[in-house]
Amino acid sequence: MAMGKEASGAGEGGMSESVIRKVLVSYMYVAVWIFLSFTVIVYNKYILDPKMYNWPFPISLTMVHMAFCSSLAVALVRLFRVVELPSSPAMTPQLYTSSVLPIGALYSLSLWFSNSAYIYLSVSFIQMLKALMPVAVYSIGVLFKKETFKSSSMLNMLSISFGVAIAAYGEARFDARGVALQLAAVAFEATRLVLIQILLTSKGISLNPITSLYYVAPCCLAFLVVPWAFVELPRLRAVGTFQPDFFIFGTNSLCAFALNLAVFLLVGKTSALTMNVAGVVKDWLLIAFSWSVIRDTVTPINLFGYGIAFLGVGYYNHVKLQALKAKEAQKKAAQADEEAGSLLQERDSHGDRKSDNQA
Repeated sequence: MAMGKEASGAGEGGMSESVIRKVLVSYMYVAVWIFLSFTVIVYNKYILDPKMYNWPFPISLTMVHMAFCSSLAVALVRLFRVVELPSSPAMTPQLYTSSVLPIGALYSLSLWFSNSAYIYLSVSFIQMLKALMPVAVYSIGVLFKKETFKSSSMLNMLSISFGVAIAAYGEARFDARGVALQLAAVAFEATRLVLIQILLTSKGISLNPITSLYYVAPCCLAFLVVPWAFVELPRLRAVGTFQPDFFIFGTNSLCAFALNLAVFLLVGKTSALTMNVAGVVKDWLLIAFSWSVIRDTVTPINLFGYGIAFLGVGYYNHVKLQALKAKEAQKKAAQADEEAGSLLQERDSHGDRKSDNQA
């Protein structure tokens, strides 16, 4: 009896250790993602801001990132065979044109406009504007019939928008161009996320960040060539004497590539909802860093407005979590019913065979 208790205690201890290990690993993935996301945002701000490194060419910076990510992704897929390309369904030219190209075009626009906003706005205010992402995703999801319109959800979206509007009203360095660029970036990114569900997920195409970069980064680079030729190439020619620092741009591109891998690890080992919650923590850290280190002005009205938006985003994540739990419970109940049905069928067939033998 005592031995049984000891074995039970050992099993419980082993189980608790495995749970603790999983929790610690999840926290490690969250910490790595927050650090890399934080680093890329601050690094991009440093390069693009006229008061810092003073290289105000967001399209060129995005193209450097895409060229670097494309090269590494091709090397990892074709040379080192780290990951396999999707085979069911296979990525045919027709599928690539209809599904990947639209996503690549939206991604290029999202990166271009979001990087451009760093020239005009503070890091802290940009993070506040990014709180509108759930509003954009929900609205576009309803438009494409991927989300169901609910009055409660719309009220929550309005509360987030109201909070961001208050934060914008209290912004000390408000710039209409920067706000327009960031809002456009949010709209393009939200559309991209919805189209991923429609064009890829619904067709059974599953891409990890390496294969995503392998397919998306080259076409994103190609899309950016057109605006770059008209908007930034003449200005770069006029500068003429600029010599890019390979250490700055190399490490910046490496951080951008590592961030994509961190997204894969975080979502793959935890969930997309975990990334949303971690994103809220990262935004507060960036606001604090922007105020304390970069010395950006953060007003009480900024914080009050963002606080309202933060509560709305928190409620949005809570509703998503409850929906996921309900879906998981429904799935388990369906599996239990199916198993019970198969057991009854086996019992009936066994009873029929027994009756035949007795006869």
